[in-house]
Amino acid sequence: MKKESNKGKFQKPQKQNRRFEKRDSGHETTVKDQRRFWPKDEDQDEETFIIVGKNPVLEALRSDQVIDKLLILKDNTDHVLKKIADQAKKRNIIVQSTEKARLETLADGQVHQGIVAMMAPFPYSSVEDILEKAKKKERPPFIVILDHLTDPHNLGAIIRSANLCGADGVIIPKRRSASLTATSVKASSGAVAHTMIAKVNNLSQCIESLKKKGIWVAAADMDGQAYYQADFKGALAVVIGNEGSGISRNVKKQCDFSVSIPIYGEIDSFNASAAAAIILSEAAKQRNQ
Repeated sequence: MKKESNKGKFQKPQKQNRRFEKRDSGHETTVKDQRRFWPKDEDQDEETFIIVGKNPVLEALRSDQVIDKLLILKDNTDHVLKKIADQAKKRNIIVQSTEKARLETLADGQVHQGIVAMMAPFPYSSVEDILEKAKKKERPPFIVILDHLTDPHNLGAIIRSANLCGADGVIIPKRRSASLTATSVKASSGAVAHTMIAKVNNLSQCIESLKKKGIWVAAADMDGQAYYQADFKGALAVVIGNEGSGISRNVKKQCDFSVSIPIYGEIDSFNASAAAAIILSEAAKQRNQ
């Protein structure tokens, strides 16, 4: 997140006043009706991916994700790995002992801790699933939208923050964006297994659809007002931009208001995942007061 200029640093933009209005589509919309708002996605099949490390694999087992096979370091005496293997066998998951070299090849530089899970394609949710989750909890939707992040570690870290802050789901674009990999899954510290993630073809169209459903959209942007002065209550989506270029022009135009993090040091930006954690934490505080 870029450093703010002093000019208007803490001024409230006029658009912010709209946060206190009730956004209404003008009619009640059934679940069946909702589907016409969303641009159709193409086939979302993904290649089989892997999870490495004890905690990510344990979280995958706890969440009943589909695991094709577990590969565990041959001749190890680790009691945690034995516990994981026993749980997997109870679910009729294939467990194989393998050499360290194979685990390191599959982990591709990640710390595998002696275990790799071969996963079925990730079960992506739909935007409707995320909204339905909020509806079942009888609370306004709280959604995180990622505008073409490219670093899988940032993706995983933001999914973790979204989960910890009570977000109902995360929306990412299908193309030109980091996807779920061993790196992002591990960076999420198990949150991927408990967080709805939806892929869409066009973020601008998706945001417009959310707005028609009464959801206000906040952009994390250097030109916005201080994040702690914003109103994050009610139906809300927070957009986090690309690590280098921030939020794209077309997406920013769709947002209702912008929020920024004041900078007091010598460098000019926060890491995308750190900025997300700060803003989402403030949203969580306001929404749970």
